[in-house]
Amino acid sequence: MSDDDAATARREWHEHRTATVSGPYGPLTPTGTHWLSEAGTGHPEGRIPAVPGRWRATDGGVRLGAAAEDGLTLDGEPFVGEAVLAADQGRPADSRVSAGDLRLVVIRREGEWALRVYDPAAPARRAFPGIEATAYDPDFALPGRFRPYGEDRTVQVENVDGRERGLGLGGEPSSSYRGSPYSLQVAVDGEDGSLRAVFGDTTGGRSSYRFRFLRPGTPAADGSITVDLNRALLPPRAFADHFVCPFPPPGNTLPFAVAAGERRLKDALVAGI
Repeated sequence: MSDDDAATARREWHEHRTATVSGPYGPLTPTGTHWLSEAGTGHPEGRIPAVPGRWRATDGGVRLGAAAEDGLTLDGEPFVGEAVLAADQGRPADSRVSAGDLRLVVIRREGEWALRVYDPAAPARRAFPGIEATAYDPDFALPGRFRPYGEDRTVQVENVDGRERGLGLGGEPSSSYRGSPYSLQVAVDGEDGSLRAVFGDTTGGRSSYRFRFLRPGTPAADGSITVDLNRALLPPRAFADHFVCPFPPPGNTLPFAVAAGERRLKDALVAGI
């Protein structure tokens, strides 16, 4: 692919990404993440403020109880009674439970159950200023080679809420930038073999968000892959405080400036980005 074609593809990717982020159930729209277990905040009698229904964590899932006045739907049908819910696997827009325009998404993290509420009328969506992103730079499209670990590894990584959680890692793509070698520890999707990374760099907390995500794609059969830092992504936490995102694992803070990809929200203050 020529540099011009790559730049066009990158621009179209960014336009699609902006539209997705600002959509009715994108990462700007969560208004709360409510932990349901005893280890979480706890909610008397299963009631969550401003959320209809009764929600309790059980060994088998989240038990939802609803009366007619709660106005809940389950799988698109009005719901009254009790049901045990597993974690939602699809998009928030497709969650099993809704209340009018609200989507009530069941999540599970490190064995703990929670309910995340998405509201298309969230203030953050109305005030969205756009994403500050750097134009395509071919110097940041770095050819490399992926080395799988052979077996998945789990490392404990601090998350933005101050708690440590396990982060699964499956290998490392290695490359070089301006003659300096580097590698990133990545997760490997079990279905299509695509790679996912959490990384930092010397711009973090200055001209870019504190850390970013990257999805380099799927390595070729011989392990070759292009690590395109032009497609660095802001993590969900950059859009709403109700997400729990991991910080980069040890070794994933690059020793150079990644002045590429999504950098921060437009008009964000340097302090606190």
